[in-house]
Amino acid sequence: MSLHPWAWWCWAISIGIAVNATTNPLLLLLIATAVVVVVMLRRSDAPWAKSVRVYLMLALFVIVMRLFFRILLGGAQGETVLFTLPSIPLPDWAAGIQLGGVVTAEAVLTTLYESLRLAVMLLCIGAANALANPRQALRSVPAALYEASTAVVIALSVAPQLIESIQRVRRARRLRGDSTTSLRSMGTIAMPVLADAIERSLSLAAGMESRGFARTSGLPTKGTLPVMLVSSMAATLGVFLLLSTDFWQLSLGLMLLGMLGAGLGLRAAGARLRVTTYRPHPWRSTETLVALSGALVALIVLGLGWIDPNTLSPALLALLDPAALTPSTDPLVWPSVPPVMLFVVALVLAPLPLTRPRPPATVESTRNDTRVRVLRPRTHAEPEPTWR
Repeated sequence: MSLHPWAWWCWAISIGIAVNATTNPLLLLLIATAVVVVVMLRRSDAPWAKSVRVYLMLALFVIVMRLFFRILLGGAQGETVLFTLPSIPLPDWAAGIQLGGVVTAEAVLTTLYESLRLAVMLLCIGAANALANPRQALRSVPAALYEASTAVVIALSVAPQLIESIQRVRRARRLRGDSTTSLRSMGTIAMPVLADAIERSLSLAAGMESRGFARTSGLPTKGTLPVMLVSSMAATLGVFLLLSTDFWQLSLGLMLLGMLGAGLGLRAAGARLRVTTYRPHPWRSTETLVALSGALVALIVLGLGWIDPNTLSPALLALLDPAALTPSTDPLVWPSVPPVMLFVVALVLAPLPLTRPRPPATVESTRNDTRVRVLRPRTHAEPEPTWR
């Protein structure tokens, strides 16, 4: 049985939270490599599993465009001059904006580190889309969130359906003898691909609704909406205080209180609702271990950011080195990877020994038989099949 889709999402989102807390390029590249390895070795043959290539291209596009605009709009931070571009004068209403000029290594590296962090976060979302089945994710949501979860699953399935539509349209064009891959040809298929992807996502929703999939019955408990609203506001305030102030005790308390209140509100709201399920996906110990591996990655990286390096002994400083999370770019410092960061990368790779790859399946479709069979290879001792 495949892994629970929400386990993959917990793993990927936790890694994304950890990535957001560091600008170390070596750590970011190691995490990105580990994420890609997990996707390539544990993805299925489903259409949405092929979307990781698009997310890789999107991540590369983000890095290139941010560097391009940083160089174009001037990068005069620091003293290590790489080259100088011709400066273009601008009118008075564009004061504060500079085109061209001196480009320094400090400015380029600062932009590169920040863009690499954003690119790895996008790659984490792409990994979740490639590994998690969006249709199975709808089976395991609370009853009170059925409508919202349906919209979220359909929205998340648009990107994989878009990738599949691009492949189908390009395959159809090649069968017609048109194998051009220029930008003009991409413009001609953009609208058909987008329309086909949206239509397939809406067809999925209509088919599930017509079959009564996850249909609810009963009335929600009154008074749960104010509880969930107050809990959400408390959790949001806690996240804001955690990111912008030093009151981490108060922020963690508000976050825990908000999550506890939201959980109790959802449980109370869905207590009187009954939702139909078809072959519910079980949550086993493997899912718990995969989700915990991602959560440990986030806790370790966030915990390193809260440690004061001056309070550590030389041995612990060599093992942890909290300053390695954000290497300095002014002055230029070569980034380092302490042993704790290697342990973080090992936790990112934890789903590999915890899960098994799916065997390749062959689908036989005939007019009277549309069952899916997994064909095993024929040995030399078996006779050849006789067809009549």
